[in-house]
Amino acid sequence: ILSLPVAGIGAYLGIWVCGLENNIYFQIGLVMLVGLVAKNAILIVEFAKEGWKRPRTWCRRHSSRTPAFPPDRDDLAGVHPRLLPLVFASGPGSASRQGIGTGVFFGMLVAISVGIVFVPFFFVWIYRIKAKLKKR
Repeated sequence: ILSLPVAGIGAYLGIWVCGLENNIYFQIGLVMLVGLVAKNAILIVEFAKEGWKRPRTWCRRHSSRTPAFPPDRDDLAGVHPRLLPLVFASGPGSASRQGIGTGVFFGMLVAISVGIVFVPFFFVWIYRIKAKLKKR
C-alpha cells in the first residue's frame, strides 16, 4: 500500500509532461495502475520473505548471480510492448488510449524504479517493528 502514492505521482507527472489532462480515461488507468503496483509489491514482499528465512551468506551469493529482481523483470517486460502503442496512439479515439496508456506507462516506470528500493525497505522496517512488538 505504501508504494501506491509513488506510482500515482509518476502517472500525474507523465500526463503533465505529455500535455494531457486528467480525464475519465486517465482515472480508469489509475485504477489499473493500482492493481499492477499492488501485484508488484506483493511479489517483492513474497521474494523478501523467502530470503529473510535464509542465512545472509546465501542471500549475498544468490543476489550476485541474479541479473535483475524477478518481479521487476516481469513488469518491465510487460509494460513496454503493451503500453507504448497506447502512449503513441493517433487517429479517432486516440485521446482515450493516450490517457490510459500514458498514465499507466509512466506510473509503472516510476513504481518499478523507485519501488525496487522502497518496498524492501518498508518490508524490513515493518518486519522489525513486528518482531519488537512480539518480544514485549
